[in-house]
Parts: sequence; structure tokens; C-alpha cells
Amino acid sequence: MAKRIMMKAPIVDMGGDEMARIIWDMVKDKLLEPYVDLKTEYYDLGLTKRDETDDRITIEAAEAIKRHTVGVKCATITPNAERVKEYNLKKQWKSPNATIRAMLDGTVFREPILLNNVQPAVRFWKKPIIIGRHAYGDVYKNTEWRVEGPCKAELVFTTRDGQEIRKTIQEFEGPGIVQAMHNLDGSIKSFARACFSYALDRHVPLWFATKDTISKTYDGYFKEAFRKVFVEEGFKEQFEKAGLQYFYTLIDDAVARVVRSEGGFLWACKNYDGDVMSDFVGSAYGSLGLLKSVLVSPTGCFEYEAAHGTVQQHYYRHLDGESTSTNSTAIIFAWTGALRKRGELDDIPELVQFSDALETVTKDTIQLDGIMTGDLARISEPPARKTANTREFIEAVASRLDNVL
Repeated sequence: MAKRIMMKAPIVDMGGDEMARIIWDMVKDKLLEPYVDLKTEYYDLGLTKRDETDDRITIEAAEAIKRHTVGVKCATITPNAERVKEYNLKKQWKSPNATIRAMLDGTVFREPILLNNVQPAVRFWKKPIIIGRHAYGDVYKNTEWRVEGPCKAELVFTTRDGQEIRKTIQEFEGPGIVQAMHNLDGSIKSFARACFSYALDRHVPLWFATKDTISKTYDGYFKEAFRKVFVEEGFKEQFEKAGLQYFYTLIDDAVARVVRSEGGFLWACKNYDGDVMSDFVGSAYGSLGLLKSVLVSPTGCFEYEAAHGTVQQHYYRHLDGESTSTNSTAIIFAWTGALRKRGELDDIPELVQFSDALETVTKDTIQLDGIMTGDLARISEPPARKTANTREFIEAVASRLDNVL
């Protein structure tokens, strides 16, 4: 079939690792390139390429998103000590996601893809819970140290005029560990604005939670920054006019409330909380393969990705020549999100319509045809008509898409 939809500006295409990378190429080959004349600027963020470039390529990819406003990213490995040995790396490179998020100063919004034959594990949930994750600082830009023996660990603040202020962290009598992390007023306020704006755009209530009773300065500032932005920047009046609620509570209370709620709200979380809770929400709604993710920057940049990882064990089986049944739904929706946004920004309605059509046929392949990967087949009601392997599922979606278009 001739390519029918032409793009005006490029999407930044960021390649990844392992099974996610295999699926990434299948999706482009089977579902996108037959219908869209893909205009992309490609950056290989695979682990070996990051090692080869001393991670410079990750910075180049983030700068490209700033130029072109829309990017789509495949899952990547953040190496630990075992991965350094496995891939013979120079060092344990930082998370590419953390680097890109910091450079874009964005907020990550993650939302489950709901299917009528995959019921949430939490029986009360009827509507999607959107996770808004702060995408800067905390443990992801930390400094940490392995303490080998007796010592005193301190935080030292040195002012521009040379004055030192010291705070004791711990008097170590023996081995231990220590960690320091930070955040910025501007980034926290941008996070608050993004969450209030996104809640208004999606017309859903906003919940925010920290542990300010314990972390009175660090978490306490997050709470106060949200309050100030809400009251002083007009969001309070906008929420009241829209009939929406802004609700603050402690993070442990929020978790207890979430599992008893029916969903249908945006839950704003600090960086680490959002990392954990987005996986919890995605899995509880059915599968991490049904969790879509978008990074939104204050300057109007958008980076789409699947929320799951590289699916390491499936990749090893793939290398051994075994069949895998890896869910590609979130990867498909990462591409449709990027293509839809590109179509909206560049006034290409055909690209928006194509994105909508691809999402619909992907869901219909699972819901109407009963063709799904193993993660969904195990929990589907009614039972799956066919448990497809990775390629078979994408080909089933391609067949439906061809019939529709």
C-alpha cells in the first residue's frame, strides 16, 4: 500500500534495549510505515551506544526533543553492577529517562489502557487512575556513599561568600550507607502547575500526597508549594468553576484511600513515589503492558513511551530461539500518542485519525477478537480465543488495521 499520510515535522525516535527494541521495530514495520511516511530523527539509546558515546547521545536526544517538541522513546536499560559485567560497560550509566526528564523539567503522566475483558485486580476500580510523577531530583539525582568504618557524615552548605553551614547526618560507629538528594523550587512549582493544568484538561479531581509529618522541610515544601500555586495562581477558582476537588493527604493515607476508591482522578506523586505507584496501578489494572506514559514539559514538549521496561527475560528466551508472548499494546500507544500530538501541532487531521484508528483496532483485537498475549490471557474474562505470541499479536492488529483503512 502506498504511503498516504505525509508528516511535516519530525518526531524524535529513541531506540532502546532488549525485547522492547525487538517490538519497537515490529510496530514500525507492521503498523506504521505502511500507512505513514514516518519523518523521524533517530537516536539509538541502546545501552551499548550510550556506553560508546559516554552517554552523550542521551543528551543529544533530549536537545532534539526541545527542537522538535515531540519524541517517542523505547524502554532502555539502567545498568547495575551485573549489567556492567554483562555488557562490558565503562561504568554504571545513569537512567536515560532521568536525564531526559531533568533536561525537559517535565512531569510524567501515566494512565492505564482500559479493556472490557480485563478487570482490575482492585474490584472497586471503575475508572482510570492517572499518575502524575514529578520528573526531577530526589533519589534519581542523588549522591551516595558506602561508609566503610567509623566516621561522621555531614551535609555541608557553602555560601557564595565562603560561609559554611554543617548538619550532621549520622555518627557512624561502623560500616553503613549514606545518601543526599535535592530538589528545586522552580521544578516543584512547575510540577504543581502541570498537575493542576492536566487535571483541568482531563476534568478529573487531583490528589497530592507526601510525608510532610516526617520530612518537615523537604516534603513540607512540596505541600506548601502546591498550596501556593493552587491559591495564588488562579487554579482554586478554576477548580471550583469546573466542580473539581484538590485533595492533599499523607502518602500512606493516599495508598489506603486509592485501593478503596473507584478511580477517576489524577494522583500527583513525588518522583520515587510516582515510579513505584505507577507500576502498582498499571499492574493492578491488568498489566504493565497496558500502561501509557507521556512526559509534558512547561515549554510545550512531549515525550511518549511505554511505562514498562525492556522485558529482559523474554529477550533471553528470544535469543535462544524460543517463542515469546510479550504485550506490545503500550508501545503501540506510545507511537499513537506521539503521532497524534504531531498531527495536532502541525494541523494534520489524517495523522490524528490514523492514531485513533490504530488505538481502536488494537483494543478491538483484544476485546472483540479475543486475541491477546499471555499476560492478558491469564486474566481475561471471557477467556481468550487465542493466546498469541509477540509477532502473531502485532500481525493480528495489522490485519484489523488494514481492513479498517
